[in-house]
Amino acid sequence: MFQKPVKFYISLALVCCFLFSACIKRVPNLDLIFATAKQQKGKRPVIIIPGILGSELSEPDSKVSAWFNLSLVKGDNLALPISPDLSKNRDNLVAKKIIQTARVFSLLPEVSVYQSLIAAMERYGGYKPGDWENPSENDDTDTYYVFAYDWRLDNAENARLLIKNVETLKRKLGKPDLRFNVIAHSMGGLITRYAAMYGDKDLPANGAKAVPDWSGATHFNKVFMFGVPNEGAMSSLQILNEGYRIGGFNITSLPSEAVITSPAVFQLLPHQASARFYDENLEPVKIDLYDPETWKKYNWSAYTSKIFRNKFSGQIGAISKNGKKSEYAEMTLEDLDKYFAAVLTRAKAFHDALDATTDVPNSISFFAFGGDCDLTLDGAVIYKNAKTNSWKTLFVSKAFKNSSGRNISRTEIRRKIFAPGDGRVTRRSLLAETVTQENYRNSIFRRTLPVSATFFCETHDELPNNPSTQDNFLTALIQEIIE
Repeated sequence: MFQKPVKFYISLALVCCFLFSACIKRVPNLDLIFATAKQQKGKRPVIIIPGILGSELSEPDSKVSAWFNLSLVKGDNLALPISPDLSKNRDNLVAKKIIQTARVFSLLPEVSVYQSLIAAMERYGGYKPGDWENPSENDDTDTYYVFAYDWRLDNAENARLLIKNVETLKRKLGKPDLRFNVIAHSMGGLITRYAAMYGDKDLPANGAKAVPDWSGATHFNKVFMFGVPNEGAMSSLQILNEGYRIGGFNITSLPSEAVITSPAVFQLLPHQASARFYDENLEPVKIDLYDPETWKKYNWSAYTSKIFRNKFSGQIGAISKNGKKSEYAEMTLEDLDKYFAAVLTRAKAFHDALDATTDVPNSISFFAFGGDCDLTLDGAVIYKNAKTNSWKTLFVSKAFKNSSGRNISRTEIRRKIFAPGDGRVTRRSLLAETVTQENYRNSIFRRTLPVSATFFCETHDELPNNPSTQDNFLTALIQEIIE
């Protein structure tokens, strides 16, 4: 009489064991895998390039960083000056080092930003940190260099700085033919691509067409791109509108008034051919992202904010009641308009430069690592609110009623504006599929960016820290020994 219950409990136990084991995330044992491989000497040197927000910014002689420091960010101290001459919009903050860990709240533990990546390079890869300024004689092998940069500035400018640093380092090492492998995360991959395609050349002026000569490719060998928005990211438009918020915390760590002063954020916008916008009926609508009038029409960013615009000369907020001037009291709204037009023009030039059709030299290889398990913002819905008669832009799946009285459901919106990705960058953008379709339909290879791609169930920020991704790129790095 106990036979049936015994079978039942045995079956239940087996099911529980199966489900429990299925829920355990298995990761490679990197200590075991690279136990002997990491001891190999003569490995090609590596340059690590973080993404936007990934470098610490502080005043030259200060021990307190302006980024990442939430108590200071609230004062908009990260905002750059505004003027139509983008090259002159500078403050005294400098990039000192890559951010390895960060603490959101004082009571919470620090979280890894790039610490796990750095630790993997040393512990499993057998690399040692290098010094750009004072390299040792044997730092041409088994060494990694971190390219910290002011991520607020123009990407082409930072790409040119990268080339300058590499050329200087090679002279100091006495190795003119030395080529580096590159580990680039997010926006760092765009900087690397521009540096390889154009060397130390600036973007062409007056709308001229960029012609890649791949003069910078002589410095690079393999480029590992983690979550790189090769066709931009719709989340950048959301950040320009709402400011930057940390993960799941409802904390605006970079206000929209500071974001608008950063040319780099505009250069992360979706490229014109890749931008997806939908009207109140969820039908595709074409929008010129590079036209300031578009931003005015749809009330996008601090540029259209009355509070922000009132800070400029001749406006009611330029001088407060206690006589204190705003930071923009010496500038006119005309100056702001010229700045905004210039930063959008520059973004278009940067996008066009990356999308230029060209033959890629055989001497350089690209490897894309991405996530495609998370729904990622890929578009936006624009509709007119019947009550306020003002335009609304939806970056979330929020139901609304269109002008004909039809209820547009969250599910319908979600299907339109989200796509597989890593939570920040879509799979489509990583692979530059829009341009791919223009050149080689149904292929991830194209003239401007032939890549080998590997995907994981990982979020954007954690891609470089994921043990499986580390297993893959470390294997490729360690197996390459230079003479």
